This record gives sequence, C-alpha cells and structure tokens, in this order.
Amino acid sequence: MLATQEQQQEQQLENRLNGRPLAVVGARDYLLEKIRTRQANVAIIGLGYVGLPLAMAFAAAGFPITGIDVDKKRVDMLNEGRSHVSDVPSEQIARYCANAHRPETLQGSFRATTDYDALYDMDAVIICVPTPLSRTKDPDMSYIITAADEIARRLHHGMLIVLESTTYPGTTEEIVLPRLQRVKVDRASLAVGEDFFLAFSPERIDPGRTDWTVHTTPKVIGGITPHCLLMAQTLYESAINTIVPVSKTTTAEMVKLLENTFRAVNIALINEVAIMCDRLDVDVWEVVEAAKTKPFGYMPFYPGPGLGGHCIPIDPRYLAWKLKTLNYNARFIQLAEEVNFGMPEYVVHKVIGALNDSCKSLKGSQILVLGVTYKADIGDLRESPALDIMHVLHELGADVAYHDPHAPRVLIDGWSLATAELTTDVLQSADCVVITTAHATYDWQWIVDNSRLVIDTRNVTAHVTPSDCRIVKL
Repeated sequence: MLATQEQQQEQQLENRLNGRPLAVVGARDYLLEKIRTRQANVAIIGLGYVGLPLAMAFAAAGFPITGIDVDKKRVDMLNEGRSHVSDVPSEQIARYCANAHRPETLQGSFRATTDYDALYDMDAVIICVPTPLSRTKDPDMSYIITAADEIARRLHHGMLIVLESTTYPGTTEEIVLPRLQRVKVDRASLAVGEDFFLAFSPERIDPGRTDWTVHTTPKVIGGITPHCLLMAQTLYESAINTIVPVSKTTTAEMVKLLENTFRAVNIALINEVAIMCDRLDVDVWEVVEAAKTKPFGYMPFYPGPGLGGHCIPIDPRYLAWKLKTLNYNARFIQLAEEVNFGMPEYVVHKVIGALNDSCKSLKGSQILVLGVTYKADIGDLRESPALDIMHVLHELGADVAYHDPHAPRVLIDGWSLATAELTTDVLQSADCVVITTAHATYDWQWIVDNSRLVIDTRNVTAHVTPSDCRIVKL
C-alpha cells in the first residue's frame, strides 16, 4: 500500500513537471515542486525549545517531519506522544505521531530518531542545535559543526539546508558551506544554488508567549544565492504567515544579534537607572510608568534581578566575539554585560541591607526565593539570575529555600534543592522573601500579608493593600 501510494505521488509530481522524467529534471525544479506539493521530507535537527515547535508547524502544514536529536530519552518520549516543551502540548505530538502510521492521511506526520542516516531520505534539513558559550565565554560551534558534518556525509542532489541556530555573522558561509562543498557525488562537487541549497533563518521564538507564535512571528531568511533564498522562502511560507527575505545570510545572522543586543543594552540602561534612582530615593517603577506616557521617542524597559534565558545574555557575546576578531571593541555590549550580570549581586546587597535594618544578619537567616525560572510562567531555568542570587546567598551563610510551580528541583554548582511547599507557615517563618520571577499563579496579596520582609525585584507588589510587611523594591 505504501509503495503504491509513493509511486502515485511520484507520478503526480512528474505530471506537474510537464511529463519530464524525474531523473532529468533539475534539482532546483524538482525540490521546489516537492515543497509546493507538501511531498518534501523535512528533517529538524535538535528538538528543543526551537526545533520542536518548528517541527509541529511544518507537520501542521502537511509535511512529513523527521526530528533528529542526540537525547534518546527525549526521542522515546516524543515517539510516545509526550512533549517536554511547555509551548507544545502532548496532544499535538500524539496527533502527528499517529499520522505517521497512516500514510493515506492528508495531514503531516512526525517521528523522532537519534539516527542521522534518516538524512539520506530528506529533501530539507533545518538545524536547530544549541549554540552555548565555552568556558572562556567564546562561541561554542561544536553542535553546529557536528550537524553540518553529519549532513555533509549524507548530502545529495536537491537538498535544502537551513541553519536556525543563533550565531555570529559569517557562520553559514564560513563553517557550514565549506563542509558541504567538500562533498563529491560521482566524483563531482555539488554546486550551491544548483545541486543543493543553503540558507540562514534566525529563530525568534519567545517561550511562553501566546500572542506571537512560530506561525505568526515574521520569519527572516537569507540565502547563499538567490535560488537558495527562493527555496527556503518557499518552504517557510508554507507554515509561517509572514516571510522577510534579506540579501544574504550574514544579514540574516546579524538581524537576530541586533534584536537581542538591543534588548540587552536597554535592559542594562534601565537596570542602571534603577540603581541611580535608589541612590536618589526615587521610585524607578513610577519613573518608567510616567515616562511611557510619552507617545513618541520612548520605549519602556523594566529593571530586574538580571538577565536569563538562552538568547539575551549570550547572543550579544557572539557579536562582540566576532567584532573582536576584526579588531573592534564592542563597548556598549561590554558595558551592558557589566551592568546586567552585576544585578544578582545587587539584589543580594538589597537583602543584606534590608535585614540589617531589621537588626538581623544574613548568616543564619531564612531566605525564601519565589520564582527561579528565567521568566514568568515557563519551566526554563537557563541562565536564570535567581539561581545566581540563591548561590550567593547560600555561600554567605543564609538558609535558602525556594518555591516555583514550574521548577520542582534545581541544581546549583552541585547543590541540589527541591521546591518548598508554599504555605502560610513557610512564609511566616522566612526572615526575608525575595521575589525574582512573577508567575501568574502567585497571590501577591496573600504573600505580602503573611511575610515580614519582601524584596520585590519585579514590582508585583505595586497594587497590594498595605500590611505589616515591609516591602523593599529593586
């Protein structure tokens, strides 16, 4: 049955190509038609916060999707229809996994594997692997290199490769392209833009958001050649509402870095303004609320306990590193890092000062941290400033506990800690409650009513009814 259907699909495709045999149709035309008819097999390398939502978007568009990940437990979970990403419900995974066993369905399908040999049968491959920093704070390209090498071993005529991993400008041309160009088929090299196609499209997913999703967030795409751009654009526009083509891959790479550097620099500015306001005895939150009433020339940013997540703390460093290789010092980025990465220590000093005002020492005090994920209402702990705050408080001798409905356990430099039960007794026994993440499930009025001292780094207590609790804002 399967073979018959595949033969029928090939015949239909051949008919759409004016009856020309598939063997003599150019790789470009053949792949383009396969994409347009949703017959292209699409692989997603890396099934994390970026890759899995993207896989579901293409499956929803009707494509057969193969997800490749090195984590076997994750792969097994996905093939059982269970999701590990909060933005992707398990029901969605299960629906497309089930369709994989029903080739007659008109809907897309999804399967996961650890085997890179699946690439032999793929028409399009999208790389969504991590791009962390090394111990020396330089870009770690090892995941991209591994993915590119695995693709190169299985590269064939008519394959589209798209890099989505955030990286420095030049990565697609300097790291991915040379590895693919070394490949020879029948003793001949494959030409980019004719035999295979290479593009870059930065991921723009903001975990936890429902207003802007993988479908609705505009997709920037740059190709190595115009034909590469056309191929990638045709693929993405089948699943994403708005496509923004740019002239080359380096431009697309720079777009993502500009977006997150813009945010990092402006967050650093408002964090420093918060410190200034503290010295001036001015409420920074009131200042921001008043300033944002100006209808032009101002965009509100808000202070916080530091930067978290995989993108904003890391992406500007990729740009700074690249510019350093060109003998240019990215001063704004360096200054922003200094301010932002100093905020956890600033919060600790606020805790120490507030305890001193109550004639208490930090050492031996019971500190309860509320919210440890890097942003509200998600379970992502990557680069969370709350973990840095807890680490410093612990090192200084405080008795630290935390509560977070999205993080049942944390590991901080070998120190393992499980979330506490948030009860009246727990709040009342704490010498200080530190609010670091504003989860929607928290009842701030109840928390304040049952606490003695609160350090509020998110201004969530702005509208609570005054009580005996002393509130210290960032």
